[in-house]
Amino acid sequence: SPPAGASSGSGALSPFDRRLKRKQKNWAALQAEPAKCDYLREEVGGRIADRVFDITRTFPLALDVGSGRGYIAQHLTKETIEKLIQVDISENALKNAVDSEIPTVSVVADEEFLPFKEDTFDLVISSLRYVLITYLRFIFWLKILNNIHQVLKPDGVFIGAMFGGDTLYELRCSLQLAELEREGGFSPHVSPFTAVSDLGHLLSRAGFNTLTVDTDEIQVNYPGLFEVMEDLQGKYMLYGNINVFCMGESNCSWNRKPLLHRETMLAAAAIYREMYGNSDGSVPATFQIYYMIGWKFHESQARPAQRGSATVSFGDLAKIDGLLSRGKK
Repeated sequence: SPPAGASSGSGALSPFDRRLKRKQKNWAALQAEPAKCDYLREEVGGRIADRVFDITRTFPLALDVGSGRGYIAQHLTKETIEKLIQVDISENALKNAVDSEIPTVSVVADEEFLPFKEDTFDLVISSLRYVLITYLRFIFWLKILNNIHQVLKPDGVFIGAMFGGDTLYELRCSLQLAELEREGGFSPHVSPFTAVSDLGHLLSRAGFNTLTVDTDEIQVNYPGLFEVMEDLQGKYMLYGNINVFCMGESNCSWNRKPLLHRETMLAAAAIYREMYGNSDGSVPATFQIYYMIGWKFHESQARPAQRGSATVSFGDLAKIDGLLSRGKK
């Protein structure tokens, strides 16, 4: 059923079932040895931290949106961030946060509704928290970015990462082909992802400037499809007629299908190995990561020159060698 406060119709306000996502995150945070499933978040968290270190300033107050167990905080230093507020929808994740040398405060809240005043934070970071594909998700992501922009101080910066459109393409293709073959149709079993071309437009619409967007891929090899799903989901189990899965990242779209048939799963495993299998018998799973940086406007920031104000033509670049050699004479 839709989350509390939603109007009639599933997903009327949000493309995702927020109560289901809270259950998934809380369940995942309570699993034994969660570090077995956190390697991807920790790796991306380290890469987000590297981008924070590239900015040569100290941030008095920072916000980690969708912090989980503190995957970014563990890589940061108190010389860079003096105080960090960690916000997550899962209270269990915050209770089991990893140690960090930065003073932190944990806040349980839905990241869609940040409970902070305008112009509060010098830095906002977020890692692998959101996905985007349809128009409805576009509006949802724009709302998230608007909220982040609002709580940033002028000249504050947002640094984030999210899964890209090619994430788990091997798994998605194998499941779709298997369902078409065995059931005559297919349903989404992995939450959909965005295209990189959408990010710059979204950041601009939310009010950010001086944008940077880049992409990276992380490929992990597994013995087979079932190990891929076990790693994504912890254990494949049915809970309250919904699939609850160790990373806590199973599909929470409103139009998700409740479960996969055994025959379909076996067919998908065979297709996965046949189409994408490595020579050593393992199968790859690709995670595409988009990184984004956007600044909130301030008068002190550098601005692009006005159109038509250039004093040198690109056509003159071909003559630069001649001009340099003439100058040496």
